[in-house]
Amino acid sequence: MFLILALVLILAWVGGFVVFHTAGFLIHLLLVFAVISIIFHFLRGRSAAV
Repeated sequence: MFLILALVLILAWVGGFVVFHTAGFLIHLLLVFAVISIIFHFLRGRSAAV
């Protein structure tokens, strides 16, 4: 789930960077949240529940 969230946030960041270049602060926050989600996903590992 966190991996999907991270991918969505990265896509939003890339799309937002292209479309809304002037709103760089908010868009880069999305990138930071995506990276944190990926790190959390890999640190947490696979859980028994699907």
